[in-house]
Amino acid sequence: MRLFVLLIVLSFGFSNHLMGLHIIGGEMTYECLSPGQYEFTLTIYRDCAGGGASFDNPAFITVYQEGAITPLQTLNASNPFINTLNPQDNNPCIDVPPGVCVQEGLYTFRLSLPVSDQSYFVVYQRCCRNVSINNIVTPGNSGSTYGIELTPLSQTLCNSSPVFEDFPPPIICVNEPLDFSHMATDADGDELIYEFCSPLLGGTNARPVPIPASPPPYQPVQFLQPLFNPLNPVGGLPPVSINSSTGLLTGLPNMQGQYVVGICVSEYRNGQLLSTVQRDFQFNITLCDPRISAELDGVEAGDTIEYFLCGETEVDFINQSFDEAYIREYLWQFYLPGRPDPVTFDTRDVSFTFPSPGSYRGQMILNPGSQCTDTAQIRVQISPEFEPVISAVYDTCVVGPVAFSDRTPAQPNLTIVQHFWEFGDGQTSELANPVHQYVEPGSYPVRLTLIDEIGCTRQEVIRVDWFPVPPAIIFEPSSFVGCPGEEITFTNLSFPIDETYDIRWDFGDNRPDSVISPTHLFDEAGIYSIFIEITSPLNCYTSELFPDWIEIDSFPIADFSWAPVDDVSNFMPTVMFQEESTRAVEWEWQFGEFGETIGPNPTFTFPDTGRQEIQLIVTHPYLCQDTIVKIVDVTPKITFFMPNAFTPNSDGKNEVFGAVGFFRGIRNYEMIITDRWGGAVFRSQDPETGWNGRVNNVGSWASQGVYTYQIRFMGPRGKPYQYRGFTTLLY
Repeated sequence: MRLFVLLIVLSFGFSNHLMGLHIIGGEMTYECLSPGQYEFTLTIYRDCAGGGASFDNPAFITVYQEGAITPLQTLNASNPFINTLNPQDNNPCIDVPPGVCVQEGLYTFRLSLPVSDQSYFVVYQRCCRNVSINNIVTPGNSGSTYGIELTPLSQTLCNSSPVFEDFPPPIICVNEPLDFSHMATDADGDELIYEFCSPLLGGTNARPVPIPASPPPYQPVQFLQPLFNPLNPVGGLPPVSINSSTGLLTGLPNMQGQYVVGICVSEYRNGQLLSTVQRDFQFNITLCDPRISAELDGVEAGDTIEYFLCGETEVDFINQSFDEAYIREYLWQFYLPGRPDPVTFDTRDVSFTFPSPGSYRGQMILNPGSQCTDTAQIRVQISPEFEPVISAVYDTCVVGPVAFSDRTPAQPNLTIVQHFWEFGDGQTSELANPVHQYVEPGSYPVRLTLIDEIGCTRQEVIRVDWFPVPPAIIFEPSSFVGCPGEEITFTNLSFPIDETYDIRWDFGDNRPDSVISPTHLFDEAGIYSIFIEITSPLNCYTSELFPDWIEIDSFPIADFSWAPVDDVSNFMPTVMFQEESTRAVEWEWQFGEFGETIGPNPTFTFPDTGRQEIQLIVTHPYLCQDTIVKIVDVTPKITFFMPNAFTPNSDGKNEVFGAVGFFRGIRNYEMIITDRWGGAVFRSQDPETGWNGRVNNVGSWASQGVYTYQIRFMGPRGKPYQYRGFTTLLY
């Protein structure tokens, strides 16, 4: 079976003036008709796909003599002979894509050039190359120079140059061996040497048709190094090379694209160089479409198509070769042991039963013996039928690993290359005989998958019941001590156990439990021993007693007293508290909304009066608590005094008559001052507002003399107060 990759010449549509963009190669040769008389042939190759510009008509030819910068002469070569090349000449077994077109234009002209001791240079220049070329710098502005040098020796000997026999194939397949003869012939029988050489620059976009052509020497194109250079213009592995004696191009191009290549053939006579013909051409490399390709429905493995059978020996070979229109004959050949000749078939598809399991080779040939042929190599691998056999060894009651073994019987032509164990707990192994440790009890489906050397797969499943009892009973109580009503959680750390085990707890208070990790309420003080029994689903049994593990002590009792007991007031707000609790090691005091503290015997100063709730929380060494609340009455007290005279004479002393003392919290205050005839001269409902000597504090000054006052109000806790007396107004 072969995969072809072909070169497709890319077309670019430009104006006639820029016809050079379609030039893909050329060379110039000459024939000496007689001394000083020559006939030259200029061959130009162009991409003609999609039309494009025509060959130059005329083509402008320039002649220089060695060392001169002024042309010796110029001439027009007209009416080229145009020939369309057959792109299939090099490989009749591939289909050329539509639109591939290559033409050669042959210009023939004669020149009279007297024999000279200096060289003549005959030159044709043009612009430009295809912009899609991959191996040179700025190909769209790199023109071409096609010419030849007439050396003094070749003039003296009336020598004719070599002529290439064939143009390189326009279609080259990537990743397919290149094998093309670039041979030239020489009419004089001179020795020919072939080599890669650099193509030459010519016209530019600014001067696409140089008239006259530039004088020598001519600059080479600039290759994109380091990947490409004149001696390795295409790349590949092995790189394209040329035989210096035969002109045979060989190599394995492996990069699609367009590449400029230069080939020089030099002729020597008696070791002396006569002339060099330089061919400049474009390689176009891409994927090829083969006309026929041997394809089967098996599995591709390099150049071989493989079939794998597991236990069966009959194979249906389905032919997928193409193109059937070009396939005239099929030849199948299968080689069996003990038979000197292969078993053959000539049908498109074949069904064949092989004699036994084993490995067999064969081939399917399309058009055997013809030029367009292709072959598919066949390998058939047949494994015998087999079934995995598993063993599992372990102690059902003891925590330990399980030893698994593959007991599958050995057979001829059976080679197991991979074991894959799935233990049912998410763990796997690729050992043939693994040892596995389970970490949780359970009934596990264990699967063994066997794969032989050709990929045949078989599976077997067994069930492993792994329910051993723990080698040691381990549990962790949330607390070892507490007070009555303590809930203690017993976290069972024994391994392995789960809900399928029968577990019985005895806490020493006739209230058993059967969960894995119970929470138990101890409601009475005492010392308790813990007993636990574990029975697996396979009736494996273990038990253990943990004596005197839990201590439950009595609750603490909170109590306290304080001093002074009865005389706490706003005038004496500091109280000393005395702790009188039982079985307490920590004390937390809350003084109403005024603060809190810790410790046994605090002293606290109340910032306000009132019946204050004092809360004491005491804590037992086992962290159980008791709380007591008592009331401390901080009595609000007042003092009230009225002076017997005042002097509102603006001396800043004793200016106002009013109450003196501490009377915070009093309510419904009323003071009335009357003169000696009983007329009211001042009233106030604010103990902070006194009489300033004027009638109602705003009128005229009252007369100097004695006045009567009467005061009533309610104390902070509602007790009524009443005061009557006299005051003297003095000025």
